[in-house]
Amino acid sequence: MHFTKKILISAMATSMLAGCTVPGSNLTVTDKNVVATTTNGSEQEQTWSEQINVYPLTASRVNAFKAKPVYSQVNTALDAELAGYQYRIGTGDILNITIWDHPELTIPAGSYRSSAEAGNWVHADGTIFYPYIGVVHVAGKTVTEVRDTIATRLAEYIESPQVDVNVASFRSQKTYITGEVNKPGQQAITNVPLTLLDAVNKAGGLADDADWRSVTLTRNGTEETLSLYALMQRGDLTQNRLLRPGDIVHVPRNDSQKVFVMGEVKEPKLLKIDRAGMSLTEALSNVGGINQLSADATGVFVIRSNVKKQGAVEANTNTAIPSDQNQIQAQNEQQAIANVYQLNIQDASALVIGTEFELQPYDIVYVTAAPIVRWNRVVTQLLPTISGFNELTEGALRVRTWP
Repeated sequence: MHFTKKILISAMATSMLAGCTVPGSNLTVTDKNVVATTTNGSEQEQTWSEQINVYPLTASRVNAFKAKPVYSQVNTALDAELAGYQYRIGTGDILNITIWDHPELTIPAGSYRSSAEAGNWVHADGTIFYPYIGVVHVAGKTVTEVRDTIATRLAEYIESPQVDVNVASFRSQKTYITGEVNKPGQQAITNVPLTLLDAVNKAGGLADDADWRSVTLTRNGTEETLSLYALMQRGDLTQNRLLRPGDIVHVPRNDSQKVFVMGEVKEPKLLKIDRAGMSLTEALSNVGGINQLSADATGVFVIRSNVKKQGAVEANTNTAIPSDQNQIQAQNEQQAIANVYQLNIQDASALVIGTEFELQPYDIVYVTAAPIVRWNRVVTQLLPTISGFNELTEGALRVRTWP
């Protein structure tokens, strides 16, 4: 009978607590329209676990997940462009034209006027005016072509004219360097070829917050991503480009170069990937390592989103059936929304494997809790409720037995 009274009192206390306002915010989906996840238009819902691939990181497999190494190599296409480079005159350029032995046809540049001030300005219609021969179209031509044109036309008035033409001021063609460089701004295209590496150096080099792995070159509305890390640090000259008029080179900030370290570590926090990159072991050391009292050393995970890859696959209209097992595995990786890489560091020497696994932006490093720790947390949550029920029942019994 005494036990039955305890049960009744506990039930009454529970119903009373349920009707009270619970502090803190809460979100429930029981009264909302939950949209089921479908695949390829089917009605079958796909569970979260079915969209995740897990890959154990072992000594024999870690090399398969390493980024493609960068090697020093030449750029034969760029070498050919540089060898055949010629500046072509544009609107706004100033030309300096000299006719030897005919000073009356040469505008002198004295101590009060520079060559740029005394030269022939290329008008908006791409022409200049020169004595005797009149209007000469020069836009789009090289200085050699302009020299031959002027010499040929002057030959009607001067015997064997000796003509020299050069650009006194380059004003028509520019490229733009923006973003995280020390001196962003426009740079003139001249008779000296301007490459991407030259432009960055002229801009004062990279700023402290520059992301030198994701530099973009925009040309005629087409964007190309280049790596200054591969070019400057590894000597991969294939990342260099000959800049052309209107090119925009943008060096972004390294704000996106970050990873998240959470779970049972000493100091969970956000880390920024430096210019040399960051390995899994380095990320763990930056947060003080795993918590030796609560962490499950077998459960060091790297969670990597696969959403971008999935979008790229959907954009591809080629739906050919895979021909071998490797293609099937690659297709499974692309269909998954995330890939999870698991490292077991029960033996601390396995941290060497972590040094070979390079993290990527927006990776999540998560260290799970040991099973006993998770159980203790559940018990810790239950104890206040159990203690409260005991106090209620004991208080009710004391009132009952009060004379």
